[in-house]
Amino acid sequence: MRWATAGDVELAFETFGRPAGPPVLLIMGLAMQMLGWPQELCTDLARRGHHVIRYDNRDIGLSTHLDHLPAGDAAAVMRGDRSSVAYTIGDLALDAVRLMDALGLGRAHLVGASLGGAIAQTVALSHPHRVRSLTSIMASTGDRRVGTSTPRAMAAVLAPPARTREAAIARAVHIARVVGSTGFPFDEEAARDRAACAYDRGYDPAGVSRQLVALLTAPDRTARLRTLAVPSLVIHGDRDPLVSPDGGRATAAAIPGAELLLVEGMGHDLPRAVWPRLAERIAALVARAEAAPG
Repeated sequence: MRWATAGDVELAFETFGRPAGPPVLLIMGLAMQMLGWPQELCTDLARRGHHVIRYDNRDIGLSTHLDHLPAGDAAAVMRGDRSSVAYTIGDLALDAVRLMDALGLGRAHLVGASLGGAIAQTVALSHPHRVRSLTSIMASTGDRRVGTSTPRAMAAVLAPPARTREAAIARAVHIARVVGSTGFPFDEEAARDRAACAYDRGYDPAGVSRQLVALLTAPDRTARLRTLAVPSLVIHGDRDPLVSPDGGRATAAAIPGAELLLVEGMGHDLPRAVWPRLAERIAALVARAEAAPG
């Protein structure tokens, strides 16, 4: 585990593979620590010759928690009151760029999941010269008409935070079951282990709420995505209850030349059975981007 200074925050990160390989920066989603990127997936990408970096976003895990700022008020934001917004999706994108700076990476292949997909898209739009390729997983465009949640999935995510370790673990397992892949077996033991590890690394409901309102106030990126000129891959589960599949379809339709991979049976998670396929498709995109002129 290492830390890098990114402006006024410290970001915890891990690397896999040879530093000389094409850099692949993995950006995880709302309330998810870098542990959301399975170590086996990271090592698979590394074995394919990539320099893989996964990190904790601000306000999660072992990165800086902005405890001096108030918690985000999602209900108020939905009513139009943005006074509790501590930072924006653009700030989270700038964190990723500053991490690249700290690691001496001029350009990187970005892979973002859920909120991380929105962050990766924003980096590609705001700092296009830093992005070699873009993989957006189970994310949308910011257009509120697509990528919507089912009432059950939204209720699980927005349920009150737990007050004890055991309750927090149970809550996380419940969310994983509700939003997860119905086309693949649910591994409750693995979900419980991940939740316990995440709790012990840093449990911070207020930090999660600040991330949430940053996502809720993110602008519609559709028009700007149409201007992207970077090799892109969009991956989405066809049974995603948290970000409906039309969000992935809209993302792929907006980005010129983007590939779309709809994974049958996948929900809003990364089931073990899909890891090899994800690694293969991400590696293929990286290879294509590395071979392209410029």
